[in-house]
Amino acid sequence: MEHDDKDNQSKEAEALLAERLTEGQQGVGAPEVEAVKVLSPRWEIRVQAERDPVVEETKLYRAMADEVDGRYDGKLDGK
Repeated sequence: MEHDDKDNQSKEAEALLAERLTEGQQGVGAPEVEAVKVLSPRWEIRVQAERDPVVEETKLYRAMADEVDGRYDGKLDGK
């Protein structure tokens, strides 16, 4: 049973790869270069920010209005 699952996953992955490689315009450039451009990237680039924009926006909203109850008062201070 496990072998069948791996075989199905392999066939699905191969079909997805074939679909992605054949999408778009044909014969524009070198096939090797165009194939790499069509595939999704393996890595994701993340940038570390010095400030969290959600926290900054929340501080602005809290400066404009008060909570009905104090249940979120210590959340931004890390308490």
